[in-house]
This record gives sequence, structure tokens and C-alpha cells, in this order.
Amino acid sequence: MTGAGTGAGGQHQQPTFWGSCRILRCNSDFVAATLDLGNRGGLSREVVNTGYCSALRSYATCTKRTARACRGDLAYHSAVQGIEDLLIQHRCPRVGPTAQPRPMPQAPLSGDTCLYEKGFFTREGRPPEYLHCGVFGDPHVRTFNNEFQTCAVQGAWPLIDNEYLYVQATSTPTRGQTYATALTKITIIFKNWRQCIEQHLYQAELDNVPAAFVDGSVSSGERRGQHSLLVQTQSPGRHAEIRAAHIGTVLVVRQNGRSLGLAVRSPRAIVEAFAPEQDLQLCVWGCPASQRLNTFTPPSSSSLKAQAYCAAHLPARDIYYQACVFDLLATGDLNSSMAAVAALEDARGMISDMERVHLLPVASAVRPGPCLAMLLLLLGFLGALGRP
Repeated sequence: MTGAGTGAGGQHQQPTFWGSCRILRCNSDFVAATLDLGNRGGLSREVVNTGYCSALRSYATCTKRTARACRGDLAYHSAVQGIEDLLIQHRCPRVGPTAQPRPMPQAPLSGDTCLYEKGFFTREGRPPEYLHCGVFGDPHVRTFNNEFQTCAVQGAWPLIDNEYLYVQATSTPTRGQTYATALTKITIIFKNWRQCIEQHLYQAELDNVPAAFVDGSVSSGERRGQHSLLVQTQSPGRHAEIRAAHIGTVLVVRQNGRSLGLAVRSPRAIVEAFAPEQDLQLCVWGCPASQRLNTFTPPSSSSLKAQAYCAAHLPARDIYYQACVFDLLATGDLNSSMAAVAALEDARGMISDMERVHLLPVASAVRPGPCLAMLLLLLGFLGALGRP
């Protein structure tokens, strides 16, 4: 993944991107913190007001953290003004304790505590909604929100950073080129959670995709014959699948050519369980705008050959085909194109609605074709002739 990230000497440079405006999350946190304040019998007005002031201070802190991303957002500016008015109205001190964050989604404390999917179904009467993120090749990112980007970021960057899981990818330049990069290391941390698991670390590097955690174990958190964490492989040294039953999440790490790839399927409630300061996640918001590459390739003999090769291995002219052509032209390595093929296979296995698997490239969708361009030119010409 050039630009921000971990620079020379290992020092982390300040990123230029802070995620999208998250005022709705601030709003919902405030509502959750104050929802039952008025329904608690026996509490004095003073105690209720103290709790309300704590929630307001938390609300104000949340808006400050997302201020940069919310410039020009009317809902954000309305919230800021509303908080100011409420602080004055309730005579709240500007400094003081803040409300506790709302509890993160979790299965009920029962025999299914460490089986997220089973617990969710028991609680909600339906399976959870799953989201998919794929990172592969140069690298290309398909976000949980089904946006597709090709990134030029270099160094170590967080892909996922929530209450349960931290995933970091490291990318380096390929073959001395100025813009082409490849994933060379993937770090996954499963955070300590209840009685289900203790913290576990998984790391994969180029030419070393282990089917075990760093401590050598392949499972963790056994309850009733089932494991909260389990690592399996279909191709030792080049593939690993990690199943995290306690959060209903599956991660697949694989190597294709000279780069690593990652595919994730996780419930929406898990994906969205992060605090305001955890606002740099490539799988959630994509790469920084200044670090995005245009993958459109103008016609040439090389691009035509790459297009023919990728068309023979991929069924549709979608984002995976576009990534395949880009990687093949960037590296000149036929093996690099297989990253897109593998990413598509992972997407098929993780997305239940087959109609959502293939995403059309945005560039091709908005770029006018030759006929449209000629029509616009002709209309402009006729308009000029018609002027007095």
C-alpha cells in the first residue's frame, strides 16, 4: 500500500484522513446514555441531572473527535449548537465525569455465550447480517460498505480496529517501482473477551502463512467440544482460515504470487463496535483520499494483452477484473493476477447474495463512451450555431 503510514525509521506519520463524518454515531451514543435516566424510580432530580450532564460531556467529546470529517455537515453543526444550549440549560460544568460507553453487542450469558451466531439467533430470531471486506494485490480494498479502491499507502495500516479485533496490513514497494506496492505482512490480534478467549496473535508474512497462532497453538477457548478460535489450512504455508466463533467472524489469509491477501466476513454489530478514536480503518472507510490510485488503463498493446489474460480467468468485467489488469500491468507477473481470482472466490464464499458479489468499477460506470462524447460535442456545436 506510498504516503502516510509508518515511515522510515519506524516513526508513524500523522495520517491525512480521519474517516467519514460520524455524527450519527455520536447522536445514537447520547440517546443510549440518556434513554433510561427518566425511568429510574427513586432517583433524585440532582442525580438524574448529574447523569445527563455526564452524557452531554461525552456527546461534546464525541463531536470534537469527528469535527474534521464533519466540516460543512448540517447535522453536525446542529448537534454542536444543541449541546451548547443543553449544557447551559442544565447548568452542567464543562469539566467532569463522562458517561460510560454503551455496552458492545454480545451474546447472552448462557451456554451459547462463546457462539455468537447461535446466541444472536436465540436473541433476535434471525441470523446476523454479515459484511465482507477483501484486501488483495497492489493492494485493492473492497470495504465493508462495498466500495472499491486501489491504495498507494505504504507501511503498516489498520484494516480493522474494533472492540474485539485488530487487523493490520503492511505493504512495501514491488520491484523498485514508484507506485506499485504489495501486502507483505498481515497481523491479527483477537482481543481478550469474557471467559471465551485470552488475547491471541496471528502473523503471516510473504512465503510464510502459518496455520497456527504465534504461540504455536491452533485453537483456543474450548467449551462443550467447540473452540472459540480455530485455525485451519487448505495449503500449508500459503493459506490459513481463522474462525472466531465468539464473534461470528471468519478471516482468510492467503498468498498469491508475491503478495498476501485477506478476506473477512463479520457481523455488522461486530464491525461497528468501535470507539470514535478508532477512526482509521481501511476495511471501514477505505484508504485516504490522497492515497487512492486510478486503475483505469488507456488502450495499448500491453493493456489489451492483460485484458485478454484476465478475461480468460474471470467471469465478469467487474472490480476483480479491473484489479487483475492493473496488477498485471504494474508487475508484469502473471502470478499477480491470481490475487484477484482468489479474492473473487473468497467473496463468493462470504457473501450470501450472489448478486452483490460482482461490483462494477465506478470509473467505467461514469466515464462517457465515444458515442456519448460525440453527441455532447455535436449538441454544443449546434447550440453555438443557434446563438444570434
